[in-house]
Amino acid sequence: MKIQAVVVEERPRSLFAVRLVTGQQVLAHIGGALERNYMRLVPGDRVEMELAPDDPGRGRITRKVTGSRMY
Repeated sequence: MKIQAVVVEERPRSLFAVRLVTGQQVLAHIGGALERNYMRLVPGDRVEMELAPDDPGRGRITRKVTGSRMY
């Protein structure tokens, strides 16, 4: 299930705390092209992510949405 979110906090070992559109805060790691291309994420960036089917509190960030800074 793909959903949009906003990065709230960067944590150790490439983990990020993100806030979903629904207001729920989950823990996510970087996946795919973001990881291969060493793209940097900072708090305030909008991202698209997939939630884990077995644990709704975890997910994988799949891409950074352009024009993404939100203050």
